[in-house]
Order: sequence, then structure tokens, then C-alpha cells
Amino acid sequence: MQALPLSLFQGQELVQVGDEHSFLLLAPQSGGRLVRWVHCGEDILYWPDHADWSQAARVRGGNPLLFPFIARHFAEGTPGAWKDADGVVRALPNHGFARDLPFTVTQHEAGRGIAMALQSSDATRGSYPFEFTFEVTYRLLEDGLEATLRTRNTGAQALPYYAGHHFYFALAAEARAACSLAMPAAELMRQREDGSLAANGAGAASYRLDDARLQDTFHVLQAPPANPGACTLAMPHGRRLSIELDSPTPWFAVTTWSERPDSDFYCVEPWLGLPNAIHHGTGLRWLAPGQEEAAVCRLRLDR
Repeated sequence: MQALPLSLFQGQELVQVGDEHSFLLLAPQSGGRLVRWVHCGEDILYWPDHADWSQAARVRGGNPLLFPFIARHFAEGTPGAWKDADGVVRALPNHGFARDLPFTVTQHEAGRGIAMALQSSDATRGSYPFEFTFEVTYRLLEDGLEATLRTRNTGAQALPYYAGHHFYFALAAEARAACSLAMPAAELMRQREDGSLAANGAGAASYRLDDARLQDTFHVLQAPPANPGACTLAMPHGRRLSIELDSPTPWFAVTTWSERPDSDFYCVEPWLGLPNAIHHGTGLRWLAPGQEEAAVCRLRLDR
């Protein structure tokens, strides 16, 4: 592979894909994080002006990669842990460990796309005793971005997993009341304090973005799994962002969340499972030895 094109951003050397008008900036060394996505001169993702790069995994911004498990887990009432089939309790960070570890660039197509991979190692086996390759591919489209999560079981035992994205979309807090989010057919769920799930009824076809029903809510996709449709975020000035969810591996849910009412971002997150699924089973996926799955979403922009 030729030398990667680098761009200096906030004192960090990041890998660049694209040109000066539409491009990606990525930090393979910091969890494979997509830091910036600029489309036709406009930042689509939020990134704070003074990010703490010494704790890059904790920065609210870009697109953190969630693997092997999503969000909070509880083992015997203890958060930050899970219990395996042999009854061993293992520590696991919120949203898994991928965002804390360096990825390796496996492909780079100048101006078009990039692939980065994380492989099982001594850094992963203590909290997740399985052999795997987890790869993310980003490909610039004329009208947006395609993102693929690929998980491969490289070991000799079945592998449990449920990965996901955590897109932080740039959106001024005061604009939320003027924005809407159209959703595919879904059942709403939230996580209780003990890690179990609480059902909240059928989802609506559309929400205003300041609707409290969206906060920290899992929209469990209902129909049809092969092509449930798209989530479409309508923003001021006629701008629309659609997340297409048709995929070889069906997306299980879309989570909506923002940190505070005054946060200048909003998160719409395609997930392959639900938090704590290793215990309650809802959204839990298994890969047989040698098996591989790929989940694709396409983010398209128009006015």
C-alpha cells in the first residue's frame, strides 16, 4: 500500500479520503474513528472544537464504532460487565472496546474509500475470549457515504456479537424544534437500570426532533427485515439526510439520543442488536467458525 494521505487536524495526523470539497478525516489509531465528513463543503458530523485526544474514545463526535457489544451491560447487577456461558464475569467498557483500540488500514482508494480492521489480540481476549476480525469500510458516494461493518469469526468456537454505529450529526440545539425524523415501522424499547428491556409501544412514522419519546430510545425495526426502508432527518433550509437500512445482514434497531437539550448534535444510530443482549437475547447474533457477516448503511444528502 502506498503512503496514506495525511491531514493535520487539532494537532493530529489523520488519514484523508476525498478532495477539498467532499472528504473524510479518520483516526485509525483512535478506534478507527471517523472524525469529519465534509460533503460539498459542509460538515455533516459534529466534532468539538477542543477535543481531548488523550481520551479520544470519550469524545462526543464523529462516528465511534461499537463492538463487540453495544452500550451498557450488567452482570449480576454490576454495570460494565457480562457473564459468559461458563458463568465467568468479564469486564467490558460501555459500547465495547473497539473505540479504545488502534485499527489497521487494510485498503485505501485515493479519493474514494478506506477500510480499517481490528483483530483479536491479548488486548481483547480478557474481556471477550473469541477470535475475530472486525472491519469498517467507508466509501464516498456522489450524494453521500456508504458505511459497512464486517465481522468474521476466525476462531474455532461460535462467536456472539452485535455491532453498531454512533453517528453524531451536526445540528444546532435551537434548531431541533424545526427538524423532523421520519422512521420505518418499529417497536419502541428502552433499557431499565438493571439492563432489562422496557417496551414502549409502537413507534410513530415521524417525530419532531425535540420530542421526548426519541431520547435514549431503541426503535426495533419491524418490517420487512431485508429492507425496512430509511430514517430521514429533515433539517432547516430544505436539507435532508436519509440513512438507508437495506443490508445483507439486517439492522435490528435504530437508536436516537443526544447528550443534553443544548447539545449541538443529534445521534441516529443503526445497531445490529440491543444493549445487554448477551443476557436477555433480544438482538443477540452468533457467528459460526469461519462465518462472516456484513451490515451496510448508506447516508444520502439532498436539498
